[in-house]
Amino acid sequence: MSLRPIIPDWPAPASIRAAFTTRDGGTSSGPHAGLNLGRNCGDDPAAVAENRHLLAEHLGLPAAPEWLRQVHGTRVLSLPQGHPEPEADGVFTTQADVVCAVQAADCLAVLFCDRDASVVAAAHAGWRGLCAGVLEATVAALPVAPERLMAWLGPAIGPEAFEVGAEVRAAFVAVDPAAASCFTLGAQPDKYCGDLFALARQRLARAGVTEVYGGGVSTYADPERFYSFRRDGVCGRMAALIWID
Repeated sequence: MSLRPIIPDWPAPASIRAAFTTRDGGTSSGPHAGLNLGRNCGDDPAAVAENRHLLAEHLGLPAAPEWLRQVHGTRVLSLPQGHPEPEADGVFTTQADVVCAVQAADCLAVLFCDRDASVVAAAHAGWRGLCAGVLEATVAALPVAPERLMAWLGPAIGPEAFEVGAEVRAAFVAVDPAAASCFTLGAQPDKYCGDLFALARQRLARAGVTEVYGGGVSTYADPERFYSFRRDGVCGRMAALIWID
């Protein structure tokens, strides 16, 4: 099966290239079957290396992505870094042909660019990072005004499957009371279903970014196309990538 990444549908400048991978294609097998790009989830390293090579060829990447060691935090780095897998959950660059990338398998990946194609960024926003402010930190790190940015929300676990405890809802509401509207009662007592896409839109708006696209595609609901940690436990990783051509 050939690679079939999702190309963001947003009005980015022509020199902005971006993609979100699916599990279609690739050489991994077993629970990682398909285009697994994650080296730290139990897959054969040779298969991951081949998958990354296939992705680079398919997208015509100008350079290898600068992969991160993601920790569900708020650290944002400027690329290029010059050393492998720095610890961070957000990256940006103002240089052409430098590929920003984050991995995900239910967490929300958010891509950014500005209207002048002077900067691009990628952020990994699982609920912990989202609640702690990784999107706000990414916006604040960029050398352009927030109102000149646009963002694209990649596939992530949908609200129908993202059931969390009351403490998670309380953590979001403590930062922004409006976050209460992004949670509905779950099937069990003291459980809530959270909408990561709606929470991200709220946080981006608070940071001054109102031009937001994408969202609404559930990784959990589509096992043919997407890995999902909550659905499968052991699984591969997709990637969101963006660069200035």
